[in-house]
Amino acid sequence: MVFAAGLGTRMRPVTATTPKPLVSVAGRTLLDRALDDFARAGVETAIVNVHHLADQIENHLQARRAPRIVISDERAKLLDQGGGIRKVLPLLGDDPFYISNTDAFWFDAPQSNLIALARAWDASSMDAALLLAPTQGSVGVDWDGDFDLTPEGRIIRRDGPKPYVYSGVGLIKPQLFAKETQDVFKLAPFLFEAAGKGRLYGVVAQGLWLHVGTVAAIEEAERAITAAGG
Repeated sequence: MVFAAGLGTRMRPVTATTPKPLVSVAGRTLLDRALDDFARAGVETAIVNVHHLADQIENHLQARRAPRIVISDERAKLLDQGGGIRKVLPLLGDDPFYISNTDAFWFDAPQSNLIALARAWDASSMDAALLLAPTQGSVGVDWDGDFDLTPEGRIIRRDGPKPYVYSGVGLIKPQLFAKETQDVFKLAPFLFEAAGKGRLYGVVAQGLWLHVGTVAAIEEAERAITAAGG
C-alpha cells in the first residue's frame, strides 16, 4: 500500500501544480524510487491511492510494468492513511502487507531494506514492524527522532530525543483494521496501540535515508546524493 494521496502542503508552491509523489530528486520521482525498491524486492502488486492531482499520478503510472499497479481512487474524499487502508482491505488479503510513504527513500543501501524487514517478521510476536533510520546522520530530519528500541527490537515511545526516526515503510497485519467502521482515520494510533502491547517492532535500515518533506529538502537531498557519489 503506497500512500500517494496527500496534499503535500509543506512542499508548496511546488505541489500546487505537481503532486508530491511526482517531485523529482536527482532525476527520479519520489514515487518511482519507492516502487522501484518494491519491484527489486519481488513485490508483485502495489496499491497506490490518489487524491490531489490524481490524473497526473495515474498517467505517470501507466508506463510501469513492475510492480503491477492498482489505483485506489480517493478523489471524492481524502481518507487519511488508516482510511485508505480500510478501503482496500478486500484487496490485501489476510497476510501482512507493506505500507510506504512517498516522501523519503534510501540511497546506496548494500542490501534491500524491504527484504530485511520481511525476514525479521514474526507473526506470533508482531502486529506491525517498521523500518527505522538513525536520527543523526539521515538527511532532512528536522525533529528529535521518533522511537527507541529494546535489545529485542521492540519499539519504545518515550519523551525527549530519540535515536531513530520512522522511515515511512512498514509491515502490518490487516486484522488490526477489521473492526474499524470509520471512513476517515489516521494510521498512527494503531501503531501506538501495538507499541503499548509490546507488538510493534523496528528494524534499522541500511544506507543513507533521505527525507524530502519540504522544497528546501529537495536540494539538500540532491547535494547529499552527489556527495555520496550518486
